[in-house]
Amino acid sequence: MKNWWKKAIFYEIYIRSFCDGNGDGIGDFIGITKKLDYLKDLGVDCIWLTPFYKSPKVDNGYDISDYYEIDADYGTMEDFETFLKEAHKRDIKVIVDLVLNHTSDKHPWFIESKSSLQSPKRDWYIWKDPKEGGVPNNWESFFEGSAWEYDSNTKQYYYHAFAKEQVDLNWRNEDVKKAMFDVIKFWLEKGIDGFRLDVINFLMVDKQFKDNPYDEKGKQIHKYDKDLPETLNIVEELRKLVDQYPNKVLVGEVGTENVLEAAPYLDEEKRLHLVFNFNLGSIQKFDVNKIFEELKSLEENLNGGLPTIFFSSHDMPRHVTRFGNDNNREDMAKLFSMLILTARGVPFIYQGDELGMTDIYIKDIKDMRDVAGILAYEKAVKEGKTEDEAIKIANEAGRDSGRNPVQWDSSKYAGFSSTAPWLPVNENYKELNAKKQSEEEDSVLNFYKKLIRIRKKSDALLRGEYVILQREDDVIYYIRKTESERYAVFLNFSDKYKEISLDNFNANKVEMIVSSKRKELNIKDKVKLFPYEALLVRC
Repeated sequence: MKNWWKKAIFYEIYIRSFCDGNGDGIGDFIGITKKLDYLKDLGVDCIWLTPFYKSPKVDNGYDISDYYEIDADYGTMEDFETFLKEAHKRDIKVIVDLVLNHTSDKHPWFIESKSSLQSPKRDWYIWKDPKEGGVPNNWESFFEGSAWEYDSNTKQYYYHAFAKEQVDLNWRNEDVKKAMFDVIKFWLEKGIDGFRLDVINFLMVDKQFKDNPYDEKGKQIHKYDKDLPETLNIVEELRKLVDQYPNKVLVGEVGTENVLEAAPYLDEEKRLHLVFNFNLGSIQKFDVNKIFEELKSLEENLNGGLPTIFFSSHDMPRHVTRFGNDNNREDMAKLFSMLILTARGVPFIYQGDELGMTDIYIKDIKDMRDVAGILAYEKAVKEGKTEDEAIKIANEAGRDSGRNPVQWDSSKYAGFSSTAPWLPVNENYKELNAKKQSEEEDSVLNFYKKLIRIRKKSDALLRGEYVILQREDDVIYYIRKTESERYAVFLNFSDKYKEISLDNFNANKVEMIVSSKRKELNIKDKVKLFPYEALLVRC
């Protein structure tokens, strides 16, 4: 079906933490295949897989050493092919994460590039001479420190936007482009349904390597090392290539919280079908006005393109932990599920969100796996912080907290594995797990299922425009409509009862579809919302 992605429910699987099928404590393709019926029952239309290629896993797979080989932790190519076939058998599409910006420093291309100044692949990466005995410019890595690493063998620096083991490719080199386009063809011919392109806006850097400016707080503004106009030309070439294969989708992770910076990458005809926009996903603390303003910004600044609606991913703490507390986490999980599944846009559910899963706190640095957290810990120790302070800083900077294993049942290791997992399981797994929630009528899981079923049958929720999008105090509400349908959504993010006027409604025509707090609705000229209520009505 053409443009299938516009109506799809996407579900992110962070493979290491989803389900372990072979008992080694690490999630894999056998485990995912075992859970496909669960995903089908949930209502998932498309799985987004995080990287599964061969990798030293300095950045848990985002440092690829072979684009054509499945990493042994996740299984074999045969396991992948079985998974893909079984997903398609259930009408579930699959898009895969692809890192085009950089390779691992263990990739044969880089090993060859590093071997000498005369290497045929020297120009496949970005090498520069020292400047005044030091780094070529002031560019900073997004993982702390300089973005330049010195190679004593060839007496030059190489560029890395992220960890020093993640070496940036030189996309100005036509051979690099051809090699990466060959990778894209390989996976498309395997039968996948598209790509989620990691940090796609980082592909090109300034030709003259000008120093980046700083803001008034002394923080570097990444002006010359990302979002260059030439990157859009590469994106258009990528799109032409992918369009040679029918019904494929390109989702681009555009590393910015500014919708205006993400908007140019989104173009249904010639660039990306969707941008993975972080203006909602990166909100650190609950702020109802900030959420409302960002929803409005998506409407005003994406030139009519469909936004992606999500609040969690493998790169951030879970939104239930960020926005909730011990007293309201289940309520918050339901409120945000209503927002994700009824706002105008394409919903992305991160594994475990449908259960209201919460973060873990890594108590010992030996248990930390994320490079960002480990580097932050090492820096804190060097600065003289106490162990407790350094661990706290590492947990805040690292991304392990939201990568905790999915809680399938109350058995040991939460049914994720038969052995100790690669990251600790959350201590609340006996109370919060998929098996228990599947048996409870009012669970977060069953609320998600209900909403997804409603969404799939509703013309207004699939393609309706906003008639209104408003906020009153702690309540966000909106109406979406098509020629045949009109639906209203009320989200009370307060612990108080709230009354909303029905000036935009014919009260006699209001029919409750679903609520997180009640079984029936009686209204006159106002709707009285329960504390933390998510309410969907036909109007």
